[in-house]
Amino acid sequence: MTVSEQHRPARGLSDERAARRVLTMSTTAFTVMFAVWLMFGILGIPIRKEFGLTDVQLSWLSAVAVLNGSLWRLPAGMVTDRIGGRKVFAAMLAFTAVPAYLVSRAESYGLLLVLAFLVGFAGNSFSAGISWNSAWTPRERQGFALGVFGAGNVGASVTKFIGPALITGTAGATYFGVQGGWRIVPVLYAVLLLVLAALVLVVTPAEDRKPGRGRPLREQLQPLRRLRVWRFSLYYVAVFGAYVALAAWLPKYYVDNFDVGLGTAALLTATFIFPASLLRPVGGWFSDRWGARRAMYWTFGVMMASTLFLSMPGGHIVLETRDGPKNVLPYEIGIWPFAIAVFVLGCAMGVGKAAVFKHIPEYFPKDVGAVGGLVGMLGGLGGFFLPPLFAYGQRWSGLPSSTFFVLFLLTAACSVWMHWTVVHMLHEESPELATELERPSRTADAAAAPTEPTDTTGPHRVPEEARA
Repeated sequence: MTVSEQHRPARGLSDERAARRVLTMSTTAFTVMFAVWLMFGILGIPIRKEFGLTDVQLSWLSAVAVLNGSLWRLPAGMVTDRIGGRKVFAAMLAFTAVPAYLVSRAESYGLLLVLAFLVGFAGNSFSAGISWNSAWTPRERQGFALGVFGAGNVGASVTKFIGPALITGTAGATYFGVQGGWRIVPVLYAVLLLVLAALVLVVTPAEDRKPGRGRPLREQLQPLRRLRVWRFSLYYVAVFGAYVALAAWLPKYYVDNFDVGLGTAALLTATFIFPASLLRPVGGWFSDRWGARRAMYWTFGVMMASTLFLSMPGGHIVLETRDGPKNVLPYEIGIWPFAIAVFVLGCAMGVGKAAVFKHIPEYFPKDVGAVGGLVGMLGGLGGFFLPPLFAYGQRWSGLPSSTFFVLFLLTAACSVWMHWTVVHMLHEESPELATELERPSRTADAAAAPTEPTDTTGPHRVPEEARA
């Protein structure tokens, strides 16, 4: 595809209107597919009761959905680059509707497990949407647009809010041959998915943008050999994989450690999910205005502070004195300080998720599908592997708060790697300042200045975000 073809306006629509339609429809569709992807977090409770499942069997229903919603993100992004997001989104919506409906007909645990795996395919819509919106959005607004799209993560709360009311309100009734209770929820989702598939085809531009059309597969995969792609992937494990893991882990944490009911635990968990989802546009705007790297420094700093605070176990110090042992400095995190710290952690994750994906079109403008697909895939797999790490950490330490120490170590590793990369970049760009611990003198500045002016504002300027 030539440059002129890539940026040709959609027939009958201006570029701006077409981009708005793509953003609106992709965000709406992604929100619903994200809700479907994680619906077993709520449906699992009545399913466990009906089928007599153990906690381990129940955990696998959510686990296989998360797994399949991550495995195909790389090919989904690449296919979107080649044939356009309009076709990919419509196909994914229609495909996911089939197993979603069949969940309502399942009569065995084995069949439920298979259908949960197939329903999980909806999670791969993320990389398709990132690629699609990147193709339609100008570079200076990509951070905000990708942040708006990524706010569809709030779909994780949809089933938590509507599910219990639907399950309770329809229990014991039959609607068009479908039993009420938990079985009505996947049927409603299936209908909504089909309606959205039709709307995507009707509302979005028929002449789609396909930045990867005609490019050899080997060329599309070439950027994946770059180390920075894997560095971005680790960042995304910290801000998205941890988000998915905590969204599933926090209700149980609240119930077990603060003695609250499941309804209260679900509402408290929502105070983490909403900022971690809805602040993505803010993170995108911040990245557009001040740079994605600054956003990531703030993100990792706040995440390390909040997870370190949350990882501190309750207890006291025992001092051996002449009069015998004495307990001093008792410490315990109450439910409200805990919830506030988790809220702050969610805010940081919301900003960080947008900042990570702001990097990708800066470095790889022609390969957003492949690179974004890999980053999204590994981030999603983080949501699959982190809960077992939480469980093992709690078993080895005997401390429930070890969950957050795992996240502290992950975030610290990301922060150290990012800072080392930035310092290495600065030393390469300005080797004459590499050994200066204090601010260099004006003489040194003048000696290091170029003899001819350098263009830092023209069309050939190298963006700051694309130097490391």
